[in-house]
Amino acid sequence: MNEETFNIGTRKFLKKVGVTSQREIEKAVREAIQSGKLKGDETIKTKVTLEVEELGVKIDIDGAIELE
Repeated sequence: MNEETFNIGTRKFLKKVGVTSQREIEKAVREAIQSGKLKGDETIKTKVTLEVEELGVKIDIDGAIELE
């Protein structure tokens, strides 16, 4: 295994996950505020599930996002 190639591939994947996740969360929060589902001052619970089927890895990562 080439450590540098592995490291670069992992970083690219995580960057894609981060950018895509942020975009989708921001979009969903804005829509929820506009529709009245959220006020805009909540803390919303979050969870991401990381799964790597070939390695038998499945991990839930919990968190929270404060809106104000």
